[in-house]
Amino acid sequence: MTDAGDVRASDAEREAVVEQLRVASVDGRLTLAELTDRTEAAYTATTHAQLAVLTQDLPAGAAPAPIRPREGRKRRWFVGIMGDTKRRGSWRIDQELGAVAVMGDVLLDLREAEVRTDLVEITAVSVMGDVKIIVPDGISVDLDGMAIMGDKRVDVLEAAPGMNVPVVRVHAYAVMGDIKVIGDSRAQPLKRGLAGWRDHWRRLHGDDWRDGRRRLERG
Repeated sequence: MTDAGDVRASDAEREAVVEQLRVASVDGRLTLAELTDRTEAAYTATTHAQLAVLTQDLPAGAAPAPIRPREGRKRRWFVGIMGDTKRRGSWRIDQELGAVAVMGDVLLDLREAEVRTDLVEITAVSVMGDVKIIVPDGISVDLDGMAIMGDKRVDVLEAAPGMNVPVVRVHAYAVMGDIKVIGDSRAQPLKRGLAGWRDHWRRLHGDDWRDGRRRLERG
């Protein structure tokens, strides 16, 4: 007799878990890195037991979290003028962000942030300075804007097409400066604690969930 946890997961069941993770993130229960990790793991899960591991520390049956209204909310600014401004570690994102570097540097590390919106939107301006935004590999980055005698670029390992992953949108304007969005693999490693669900995942799956992601990428 097949154990209930060994039943193969359907696409609809994977999407349901991804939605539960999104709700948990907007409620402040997961950081952006945790949301990204678990979302990718959900898409590579093959059984009910593997999906259950990803939500075992989250409340069941939570109502879908509403998208936070943006009208009337002030943008939160990080400014470096002939100096450095850094924001990393645990912090909360519930509004649009702005980063301005004028002959200075601004660093925004989003990996351990609690993201209370469905979309992280950042306006970045660099004038003879540098703006660096660090995100978890596996998210979707939308970069637009312009660069005059400067550079704007994305260096992130994005998720496979079709995954409903977190989105960071950056409007970049660089004049003789640089604006970069980089992923975990291009930054100082994040010191993540060994979450229980990862240990359980390895026991159930026999490998790391990232191996499943690699198999998806190879097609």
